[in-house]
Amino acid sequence: MNAPQLTSALQGRFSPLRFDPSHVLSGSDVETLLEAARWAPSAGNAQPWSFHLRRRGEDGHDQLVEHLAGSSRRWAPAAGALVVNMARREVDDTGMLYSEFADYDLGQAVAHMTVQAHAMGLSCRQFRAFDLEGLHNRLGVRPGWRILTMTAIGVPLRSDTTLPARERRSIADLRTAGVASPRDRQPPE
Repeated sequence: MNAPQLTSALQGRFSPLRFDPSHVLSGSDVETLLEAARWAPSAGNAQPWSFHLRRRGEDGHDQLVEHLAGSSRRWAPAAGALVVNMARREVDDTGMLYSEFADYDLGQAVAHMTVQAHAMGLSCRQFRAFDLEGLHNRLGVRPGWRILTMTAIGVPLRSDTTLPARERRSIADLRTAGVASPRDRQPPE
């Protein structure tokens, strides 16, 4: 059986280990990336996502960098932009659920942004190596909203542009990992 033919925006996508610190992400690039995220599907069209994006050298970028963990501080500041990805889970501070699918929907929006970035010759690296509480307080995140992840966006260093060898779980595993086999569901005797 032939392997499925993926779109090049998916097939060539990878998370770079290092970004080119000389690359400057333009304002129009930022608008295009946010537009791609804006058009992501969401449950009930709730669009429960928000992005705090700061380009390298821009006001507020250093505030994001100072909350990075040591592991991400080695590479993330060189990216053209850092994006804080937030989901709206509750209605303000009422405790009432805004969207039970907020995290999933945010993931869709980030994925759209990531695929768009690749189509523009950019790369994204998603990460969670940062001080969540400190960043939440520093940004003054509104009630009902939660920071989940960050994304670094830019151009990989030229030495990092060769697609690394990658392994993915098999399609068979994707189809079966989350459910018990019929044999496993039999009640014990």
